[in-house]
Amino acid sequence: MTHLIEPPHTADASAIGQIQLEAWLQTYPNKQAEIDETWIRDHRGSAATAEGIAQWREFIEETKRQPDRLFCRVVHTKAGIVGFMCGRRDEVVTLGPMYLLNEAQGHGTGSRLMREFLAWAGDTPMHLWVTAYNERAIRFYERYGFKPTGEQELWKGKLPNIRMARNTTCP
Repeated sequence: MTHLIEPPHTADASAIGQIQLEAWLQTYPNKQAEIDETWIRDHRGSAATAEGIAQWREFIEETKRQPDRLFCRVVHTKAGIVGFMCGRRDEVVTLGPMYLLNEAQGHGTGSRLMREFLAWAGDTPMHLWVTAYNERAIRFYERYGFKPTGEQELWKGKLPNIRMARNTTCP
């Protein structure tokens, strides 16, 4: 399967919102954390609503106006968008969100996305949040030099996340 990586168009906003929700539904259900489909739809379902799509559209436009500050790429197949990666440059570079649907994983696409992101970010210190029980993602980020900082958070009081950093440690 061919995966084409390119900057998003505003017309992609709806698909990005849907991919974000679908990736959450594939990745984050966890009985121990009491995170199920209902909880995910309650907390991330807005990504696929008219309001969420409008926010994505606005972000995509902003990436075109500020390409040195904002990064976003989508992954296309013949069937449509199957993933995306975004980032932001302030004092440090923040990676995220990054999502690939299950069917797009294991083909080197995540590595291609990461290489594009790292080329954009350069040597700037970077950080990200990753779900503590998403071991596959943690291993992926570690391959690119990200290390846990010890900082943790419970997103919306339930989803356990850890901070990872590259080229620095986050305060």
